[in-house]
Amino acid sequence: MIFGVGVDIVEIRRIEQAVSKHSNFIDRIFSKNEVEYLKNKNLRPEFIAGRFAAKEAIVKALGTGFSGFDFRDIEVDRTALGKPIVVLKGKAKLIANKCGNYKIHLSISHGVDNAIAYAVMEVDGVEDSDCKNS
Repeated sequence: MIFGVGVDIVEIRRIEQAVSKHSNFIDRIFSKNEVEYLKNKNLRPEFIAGRFAAKEAIVKALGTGFSGFDFRDIEVDRTALGKPIVVLKGKAKLIANKCGNYKIHLSISHGVDNAIAYAVMEVDGVEDSDCKNS
């Protein structure tokens, strides 16, 4: 069953400004694997913005916001065909595990000005009170 849905839209220009203004922005937000992927994409702002929006959408689907964990606890990876997949770590993973078996579906897209991400969290239908109150 669907536990949560999250969507986030980001102005690419604002992410570009954050990267320029804060030298540690990328390392503070993204895991080592994500940084490697972004470097392979020449740190293009639209890819950075898409991954940032994805993390925001995922925490909305979890229903928690970034309470008690940071951006790097959520990693956006991809399959061999390029489909985005979610890897939760640390406290984000502990929170999701309270809901039992879960799967997070993710879609990321960008245009000239904006990047958008949409996340849907599915659980096996067994919700305990810890899951509902995460």
